[in-house]
Amino acid sequence: MDGKAQEPEEESKDPVEGLELTTESSDAAAEQTPVETPKAESAPEPTVVTKEVEKQVIVKQQASDKTPKTVERVVERVVEAPAPMVSTEKPSRAGRWAVLVVLIVILLAVAAAGWVWLHAKEGPVDSGLTSTSNSQSIKKSTAKVQGLQLDPNKNYGDKYADGVLPVGDGKYVVTTPKAGYVYACSQYAQNWSSGQGGAGTRGPWFTNNNTEYDINKKASVQGNVMWTADFSNKIVDSTRIVITNDLPTHPTGTFPIASTDPAYEYDRNPNSIKGQTLTYALNANPTYNATPHCMGGESGIMLTGVALFNAFDAEGRDAGAWEVQDGCQGHPEKDGIYHYHTLSSCIKDVSVRTVIGYALDGFPITGPNVGTKNVLTTSDLDECHGIVSQITLDGKATTTYHYVMTEDFPYSVSCFRGTAITPPDLALSQQTGSASQSQRPAPPRP
Repeated sequence: MDGKAQEPEEESKDPVEGLELTTESSDAAAEQTPVETPKAESAPEPTVVTKEVEKQVIVKQQASDKTPKTVERVVERVVEAPAPMVSTEKPSRAGRWAVLVVLIVILLAVAAAGWVWLHAKEGPVDSGLTSTSNSQSIKKSTAKVQGLQLDPNKNYGDKYADGVLPVGDGKYVVTTPKAGYVYACSQYAQNWSSGQGGAGTRGPWFTNNNTEYDINKKASVQGNVMWTADFSNKIVDSTRIVITNDLPTHPTGTFPIASTDPAYEYDRNPNSIKGQTLTYALNANPTYNATPHCMGGESGIMLTGVALFNAFDAEGRDAGAWEVQDGCQGHPEKDGIYHYHTLSSCIKDVSVRTVIGYALDGFPITGPNVGTKNVLTTSDLDECHGIVSQITLDGKATTTYHYVMTEDFPYSVSCFRGTAITPPDLALSQQTGSASQSQRPAPPRP
């Protein structure tokens, strides 16, 4: 090495940047005074020297008077090189939004799962029978209620669209309930006797060897008498209290039947319609009984304010086929109680979802219409003339057992699924000692 020193480099340059790094070793560099690498003071984090930094250890000598200083600076830079650390840098705004979106999705999923669990626990509530989804919900909910289930997807047809109906004479049982028959209490059935009331002769509307009758050809009592109805229906605690004067909200025929009325030829009903004071204290939450109870002559009360009797007249015959009623299918018995045996044509909404009355055991009574030309008949119902479906009860969609009024015999309630009350007129007659309504025959007809 010659004794001349090289010109110093510009001081404005960073000493480190001005060094020329090489991986070659030289004798000159080896003969220089050994350079002691200053030890780094203890630091919280260990120093890590990468391969790239290690290449800077051998430095080409540029000036003898600057070698120690230059090397020292290089070594200091190496020592001070920061150790790799886990980044503590805050996430970007986009990252924060991504995390927030994920959290929201998780919360929504948890809320949805909770809602499904609660919905399944309480049972679905359906709005009607018109759509497939609603029908599926109805199937699920009705499965929890005892009794024959309505199939909302089924077309039950319109079996009696022509108005020709079967005659139900003699279709009763006294020991075991049977579909299509009235399950009559034996004492009530024993009081039927010939000549004790009802129509005096068979009308020309009977057909097919008297096994059927044509409702379109049947006579009806003339007249258009209006009444002042007084009716209330309210629930007090667990009791449904229905109070009525038994005068209908629709017009009636003229009773007694006038001799000039064509109906007089077949039925000479001499009774007059009289206002009553009838209070029905019904069970507002009736319990379905798998073993039905027998019945007497009365079935329940209709929302028209009119009493509902069962399918038979005082002689145990099909009252719908034999007796002549007015245009709303009603007539009075001897105490003046106006009543129906069959579905009144003056009740306009006869949907299977619509309550039109209550049986004496508290269960609702509905119409038969499932849809257009889709009408329930006796063959679609159980032995008490009922079914389970969703109805509108006291303004709420409710799935329950209920009775159905149909066009064909036995027309309405044919036995009781719940515990029936004593009819109010019968309770009154028992107090006064008069004949009971369920056993009361109408006057004989000529």
